[in-house]
Amino acid sequence: MSQNRTDDHVDAISVVVPCHNEEQSLPLLFEEFERVAAELAPARVEFVLVDDGSADATSEVGRRLAASWPGSQVLTFSRNFGKEAAIFAGLQHAKGDYVALMDADLQDPPALLPEMYRIIREEDVESVATRRKDRAGEPPVRSAFARLFYRMINRMSETELVDGARDYRLMSRKFVDAVLSLGESNRFTKGLFSWVGFKTHWLEYANVERSAGSSQWSFFSLARYAISGITAFSTTPLVVASVVGLVLCLVAVLALVFIIVRWAVAGDPVSGWPSLACMIIFIGGVQLLFLGVLGQYLANVYGESKHRPIYVLDDCYTSAEGEGDEGGRG
Repeated sequence: MSQNRTDDHVDAISVVVPCHNEEQSLPLLFEEFERVAAELAPARVEFVLVDDGSADATSEVGRRLAASWPGSQVLTFSRNFGKEAAIFAGLQHAKGDYVALMDADLQDPPALLPEMYRIIREEDVESVATRRKDRAGEPPVRSAFARLFYRMINRMSETELVDGARDYRLMSRKFVDAVLSLGESNRFTKGLFSWVGFKTHWLEYANVERSAGSSQWSFFSLARYAISGITAFSTTPLVVASVVGLVLCLVAVLALVFIIVRWAVAGDPVSGWPSLACMIIFIGGVQLLFLGVLGQYLANVYGESKHRPIYVLDDCYTSAEGEGDEGGRG
C-alpha cells in the first residue's frame, strides 16, 4: 500500500476534471459516477471541476451536479488558460487522500477507477496510470504524428513517455505533492508525471469515443503542445542546431579549398551563379530554422522570468459538507 491508514479512516478521492465547453458531457460523467461510486465505497468521492474559460454553461451545470457531492468544488477561470493550467489548478485544490485526473468526455472511463483504487491500495505504487491499446477511431494522420512525437521525445529526452498514455490516472497524496512542487509555468503534465518518478502501475484499455460534443484540440494546437513538450524536456534541438552549423561550416571550408585549387590548376573562373544562389537560400533557411528553435527556448525562459500566475480564478464554488448519499459519496 502506498499510504498507511487507520482502520476507522475513510479515504477521500478527489476527481479533478478540466472542462472547456463541456456542458453536454458533464451530466453523462456524473451519471456514470452514480454507478461507480458504490464500487469505491467506503471511500467517498469529491469533484474538482475546473472551467477553463468556457463559452457555454459549463460552470452552471457543474455547480448543479456537484451540489449533491459534499466537498466538491467548481473553479471558474477568468479566461481560457489552457488544459495544463486547469490540471494544475485542480491538483492544487484537491484535498483527497488520492487524486484522480480525467477528462469530462468519458474517453477516460470512470468504470476503471475502482480497479485503479484497488491497485494503489494493495500494491507498492504511488500512481495508477492508463494508456490506450490502440487509436481506433482517431484520424490516421493524427495517429501517425502522435506516434512520431513519442518516438522523437523518447530519443531526445531522459524522461520516458509511454506511447498512448492518457492524463487519466489515480495518484497518492505524495505523488500529487511532488508534481505541485515543480513550479514552472510552462507545464507539460505528461512529462512532469514521468519526471517525478515513483512506481507506477499501467492499465491498458481500448480507445473510447467522446460521449458528447467535439474535441477542442485541433491539429495545430496539438502540434504546439508537442513542441512545448519537446522544449520542456529536451535540449537536443539545440545540440542538433550546433552540429548542423558545424557541418555546414566544414562544407563551406572544403568548398572554398576546392575552388582555390581548381582555379590554380585549371584556371577555371568558377562560374555557376544558379548553384550559388541555391546554396545561399539553403544556408539562409537553415539559419532561420535554428534561430526559430533557439527562439522557442528563449521564449520559455522569458515566460518563466515574468513570474505570472499560471491561472486567474474568477469564482470558486464549494458544495456543502455533510452527510452524503449512499454509494461512497460521503
